Amino acid sequence: MAEVEVVEFSELSGVSLPEMRRSIISAVRALADEEYQRRVWVDRNYPKEGYYDDFDMNLHILFDDTLVLEDPEAALGTVLRSVLEVDAMATLASALDDLLAMEGEDKTDAEYISSPLWGPVVRSASVARDALTS
Repeated sequence: MAEVEVVEFSELSGVSLPEMRRSIISAVRALADEEYQRRVWVDRNYPKEGYYDDFDMNLHILFDDTLVLEDPEAALGTVLRSVLEVDAMATLASALDDLLAMEGEDKTDAEYISSPLWGPVVRSASVARDALTS
């Protein structure tokens, strides 16, 4: 989860599963922050004792734990508040699907970050972050 994890109450309102939304926002913030990815995921410079985060963990949050990227439309009302958020998450899902289709699922975080398809992941995560937190 992104170390700067201040999630405002207003960012959590309007959904039936606000704590799950908090996890989604944290994962999307991590995917949108290249400096954080290098520092935490690659260099393993964690902000505090007992902290852990990596690319795989954020994928699991978004695809497996919350299912938000499996079917963003189905998440409307439970963890997503608007069609804008649904569209942004669908775009992020597509960028991640493209990355994993090209790179496979067994690379290191440094290898994923070096992929030519990493830029679209970061850009779509930035758009999704802005949609989720505006």
